[in-house]
Amino acid sequence: MKKVVIHTDGACHGNPGPGGWAAILEYGPHRRELCGGFAETTNNRMELFAAIAALEALKEPCEVALHSDSSYLVNAVSRRWLERWNRCGWRKADKQPVLNADLWKRLLRQLERHRVNPVWVKGHADHAGNVRCDELAGEAARRTDLPRDSGFSPGE
Repeated sequence: MKKVVIHTDGACHGNPGPGGWAAILEYGPHRRELCGGFAETTNNRMELFAAIAALEALKEPCEVALHSDSSYLVNAVSRRWLERWNRCGWRKADKQPVLNADLWKRLLRQLERHRVNPVWVKGHADHAGNVRCDELAGEAARRTDLPRDSGFSPGE
């Protein structure tokens, strides 16, 4: 399996508000930057979407070190919350629905395809990959032509 390093970040101007996501994929000497956004969304959705977009961009199953400053994302993967939520019909331990289930389901499909090791990085702490992703996500969130986030529901 190819070993890929991915850095991700999400940004939102207001929460909810216009949001952006970014990912950097690194394989040997190759580097690819991805970014995009939505007109109204949340920061957590953008953090998740960044990871999903990066993993979906890989053309074959890979071993991935996924760097993120989102403890929401990193903990859900490393502590196997996703697997438990899936087994429990996308309900949390308190029987409440899991927020962002549409994105978690997409992420779960990618986790089944790739071997992913989530790595938490402190945000805004001079981690080069995180800093660049933060810049790209912020720029994406400021675009005026952002599409609708079809999975976002106000009030979530």
